[in-house]
Amino acid sequence: MSADLLMPKLGLTMTEGLLMEWKVAPGETFSRGQVLFVVETDKAATDIEAEADGVLAERLVEEGETVPVGAPVGRLASEADGQSPSPSAPVPAPPAAAEKKPEAAAVAPPPVQPVVRQVARQVASPAGGRVIATPLARRIARERGIDLSSVSGSGPRGRIKLADVERAAPAVAAATMPAAGEQAAARRVRPTPMQAAMARRLSQVKQGVPHFYLSVEAEVSALLELRASLNADDTRPKLTLTHFVLAAVGRALAEQPGINRVWADGDILEFSATHVAMAVEAEAGLYVPVVRDAGSVNLDRVAAEARAAMEKARSGRLSAAKMEGAAIAVSNAGMHDVTWLTPIINTGQSAILGVGSVRALFRPDADGAPALRREMGLVFSGDHRVHTGVEGLTFLNRVRTYLETPLRLLRQA
Repeated sequence: MSADLLMPKLGLTMTEGLLMEWKVAPGETFSRGQVLFVVETDKAATDIEAEADGVLAERLVEEGETVPVGAPVGRLASEADGQSPSPSAPVPAPPAAAEKKPEAAAVAPPPVQPVVRQVARQVASPAGGRVIATPLARRIARERGIDLSSVSGSGPRGRIKLADVERAAPAVAAATMPAAGEQAAARRVRPTPMQAAMARRLSQVKQGVPHFYLSVEAEVSALLELRASLNADDTRPKLTLTHFVLAAVGRALAEQPGINRVWADGDILEFSATHVAMAVEAEAGLYVPVVRDAGSVNLDRVAAEARAAMEKARSGRLSAAKMEGAAIAVSNAGMHDVTWLTPIINTGQSAILGVGSVRALFRPDADGAPALRREMGLVFSGDHRVHTGVEGLTFLNRVRTYLETPLRLLRQA
């Protein structure tokens, strides 16, 4: 008895997914826990793992195709039926008589477990061995004409990373195209499935969501001094400015629950938990893991949750569930020497806070004399379908107050 393998729903707002790569071939058996295929969404690359043994009888969707959630992508054949082909044999055609019979009702496929991680691509080497490389390294190597079998990997088990490719042989000469009567060096490169998905989703968000922006400066001298004092204790994990910002946003969210909601297909979805997402840049792309209950736990707990989420995102072990449930995200670009960051709202959320670098400057004090201040630029990007400008400004000022009086963040919420 065959069963359809369906495109899973990996998030509240996911309506379709791009089938990036098949990991099993037609006629091949698979075991519980084995990756069947990889799905690209706007947030991550997700490995779809089988929770039961079986055989892939047929692929209904080819790599690179976008499929609606719930649509069949493949057909399975149960080994228990005694009809499954051997791993190397082609899938047998059904008997002619069976073609005249009406199709049986759809049978639910073996459950699959999505696991998001940075997938190591395997490429056959000329010698018949296997070369393991990250998706980004493989793409750059392909663009530059570098044979991965000649590159030494510095990652775990010899995995080739971007840095290894950069150290390898130079790229082949780029193709040239005529322009204005002369030959201009240029080349046309196809985006990766992740790049294409992100471009499509961000375009949809920017064009379909009415953004509005609010900005303030937060005087963070007290915050910097408190952080330095806490980090002087070598027995405790170090705190970053991002940890304080996440805690401040969580507390402000608890005080102003009207910000803790999103637009969902014509309705407003209200969240009860004060989850806050955070932008994390990894080798495979940008991830937005969620720090749970940032507004109801102490600063140390927020920091611990953020460290764990960041480590999972950068190591490719972030589950899809860890990127859902937050209405607002924090994107801190302060380490890149930028005064203001005006970010685009993430899919499925209604707001994002952009954080800039700390700047030292002089402002007049109460008596008009110059006083040294250390200020951090904050930009609130909001969805005008859900929030008003007054609501956004009230929320932004709450966040600023917490950052300017950071001792309040040390107390249990």
